[in-house]
Amino acid sequence: MQIAELFEPVNLLSYEDKEYYHHDSLRKNIKIFSEPNKFPSDVDLDIVIIGVNEFRGSAFKTKQQNVADPIRKKLYSLKKHSHFCRIADIGNFVPGHTIEDTYFALGSLITELVEKNIFPVIIGGSQDLTYAQYRAYENLEQVINIVGVDSRFDLGGPDDAMNSKTWLGKIVLKQPNYLFNYSNIGHQTYFVGQEQVQLIERLFFDAYRLGHARNDLKELEPIVRAADVLTFDMSSIRSGDSSACFDPSPNGFYGEEACQIMMYAGLSDKLSGLGIYEYDHSKDKDEQTAELISQMIWYFIEGYTNRKKDLPKLNEQSFTIYRVPVSGNYQEIVFLKSKQTERWWMELPSDKSKNRLIRQHFLPCSYKDYEQACNNEIPDRWWQALQKMS
Repeated sequence: MQIAELFEPVNLLSYEDKEYYHHDSLRKNIKIFSEPNKFPSDVDLDIVIIGVNEFRGSAFKTKQQNVADPIRKKLYSLKKHSHFCRIADIGNFVPGHTIEDTYFALGSLITELVEKNIFPVIIGGSQDLTYAQYRAYENLEQVINIVGVDSRFDLGGPDDAMNSKTWLGKIVLKQPNYLFNYSNIGHQTYFVGQEQVQLIERLFFDAYRLGHARNDLKELEPIVRAADVLTFDMSSIRSGDSSACFDPSPNGFYGEEACQIMMYAGLSDKLSGLGIYEYDHSKDKDEQTAELISQMIWYFIEGYTNRKKDLPKLNEQSFTIYRVPVSGNYQEIVFLKSKQTERWWMELPSDKSKNRLIRQHFLPCSYKDYEQACNNEIPDRWWQALQKMS
């Protein structure tokens, strides 16, 4: 695939204020596709930033252009730190003739980037583009976990058309299916029907209410660490901090909490794709939502530059192993604690006949899960994962 053909260059004429962009700003320290025939080489790249002006799948029937540009303006002004990764802004993805063409081309692009170990950060666009992210891993026949920061579940009904409010249901129904787990962080109960709650439970997916998630933000870290893809709906942030979105609400995460989640995403060695969606540029008169998104991306980059590469492996010597006997049908649960980062994992029983699930063999968890097992209680996340492995 000729990647350059899929993109329009960034118009840098509005980003040349010398007083605004200092020598230590991101503007001066990342590669930017700004001239035709000068597409950045993917050699030695860690992260690429991709603007996607695709709204035909929006449930709100909106039409917007260049939504990533105000975010770029804010992002470019932020400061780089000493430990910095190699980043390129490769411009704005050109939508296909149909929305399905966009899903196909964007999915194929992400597949190529993941194969090259380059991390795509997508600035959308409506959240149905998560479906294109999923298709990238489908192309690789790789079973994945998706984490959505969202005030709703976006399941829809079996007969509903694909859009930004039904994309998850379309992924669940797709066969063959490569979605091992979906975790929703921050749903608000008054937006979610009982039938959807029951469906999430039947699928053994995870759902964390806004109040539960905000009560102890540290407990979100292992949830995000288990993900291959993080999809972030800006409507999950309270309108006081993120008013320029398609479905604002007075309740939601605070801006600094969104940045903390993005830091967790950056730190996760497993995560290989990120999308930030549902930004409504037409409402962003003071560009404060663009500012918040830029800071969220900055925190992700900060986390990425501090990755420790401590994913557990069988017989790994850099982990402390704890074997906790639990009464009932399970003889013991094996916990692993990284000697380097003190992060925790649980080892799931392996079935060699299901090699497609080998990447799910170690389940990120927290010290609270270990404490729960020590009290002779099976941690919920271990039990749910086991149901999907069986």
